[in-house]
Amino acid sequence: MADDLAVVHTFATRTEADLAKSALDAAGIEGLVRSDDVAGLRPHMTFANGAQLLVRVEDLDTARDVLDLPARPQPDEP
Repeated sequence: MADDLAVVHTFATRTEADLAKSALDAAGIEGLVRSDDVAGLRPHMTFANGAQLLVRVEDLDTARDVLDLPARPQPDEP
């Protein structure tokens, strides 16, 4: 994946993010899920920060259309 990634959406659980990623995969959009849950060993840790679905910046609008999410600015990441 490219270095220029953007958060499409932050989901409450990794499962929701994985399902959304599957929808993007089916549409031909490459994405990845970022979640601080110790590689799935501690899923309860996701509740603090959620699970982020990331795509290339150039795919962001298309990904939002596929997921039917409203376009909205995401906070800058450190």
